[in-house]
Amino acid sequence: MARFNAKQVYEKISQGKLLPLFNEADTGVCASVIDCCYAAGITVFELTNRNTRALEVFKELAAMREQRWPDLSLGAGTILDHATADQYIQAGADFIIAPDMNPEVGEACMRAGIPWMPGCLSPTEIATAYRLGAEVIKLFPAGTVGPAYIRHIHGPLPFAKIIVTGGVKTDEMAARAWLDAGVFALGIGSSLFTEERLENRRFHEIQADVQRLVLIASSYNRE
Repeated sequence: MARFNAKQVYEKISQGKLLPLFNEADTGVCASVIDCCYAAGITVFELTNRNTRALEVFKELAAMREQRWPDLSLGAGTILDHATADQYIQAGADFIIAPDMNPEVGEACMRAGIPWMPGCLSPTEIATAYRLGAEVIKLFPAGTVGPAYIRHIHGPLPFAKIIVTGGVKTDEMAARAWLDAGVFALGIGSSLFTEERLENRRFHEIQADVQRLVLIASSYNRE
């Protein structure tokens, strides 16, 4: 069962403007990454469904939330079909994110009363997602279009709340360019959670970088 309702999830994302996304078959590594993000002020986290243990790991992390990360909204990403969405909803996902726009996934989320954030790229896909009930969409792969694309989208679709993922760099100049363009949030992943850092357990570097991004994002707070 979800711990936070849709309004609370959207508020957490809007206030923090950062959505970490991560996947690892080792639950301990995932927990350590969440520890870093949570300590830096992040209260929303996406575990991507990208390996055979992903659902099991999600369940184990969900069981830790109340004691270890009481304010954390934990969601599932890379959800491509309604059956998988149902599995994660049953496991306690607060939200579902996908790289594509599958209405069946949206229907599963709406039945459960949790946010569905589908992957879109074109104006047609974005507008269609809103008509199907999505309040926030994931622009993917955002790195192929860049921040100027957000401004072009907001011309005809000013209501679009866009989380950018896929090739999103996390240096200050790049982060500010996206935030200046008016994104709802930055999806941050492989640029922070590098294989080298994970293999060498350099979690302090991850936390420092997340803290840096939190500080940058805090200057863009919306009402």
